[in-house]
Amino acid sequence: MVRFKHRYITVELIVPKLPEYKPIYLKSSVLNDTILEKLQQLHGDFGLAAVKNGFVTKYCNENTRIAIIRSRHGPHRFVTSSLPFITKVGKLDVILKTLHVSATMKHSFKFIQKHQRAYLDKMWSKLRTDDERKALEEAVMDFTKADISKNIERLG
Repeated sequence: MVRFKHRYITVELIVPKLPEYKPIYLKSSVLNDTILEKLQQLHGDFGLAAVKNGFVTKYCNENTRIAIIRSRHGPHRFVTSSLPFITKVGKLDVILKTLHVSATMKHSFKFIQKHQRAYLDKMWSKLRTDDERKALEEAVMDFTKADISKNIERLG
């Protein structure tokens, strides 16, 4: 039996019209369909057929605006080349920024945890009270810990 290798692409959704602290309401299926539509437009039927098998949006956090996209190794290059051209996801005007490409989901979550810690440090100075700081830390870091443990248990 043949083993398929996958690549996990960590993407940040930047919404210029919304403040950073407001969550965006986005389903992973909408992001998935938008990427496939843009891929069809840029790479045609060949690109779509190469990517479609094994392509899925695994994780989409509305608070931190980070998503993980899984694609098969090889055709993942079609996906990464299409991401910068996406300007609209659903009703939102967005800029997609590729943060990291990894071979395992565990490494993607480790990267996200480091990235969110840096984000938390940056936002820390803008908050006035300790209660606001604790609330922000819970909103940013608890999602990651829960998703990491859930996904690591599932991976075995």
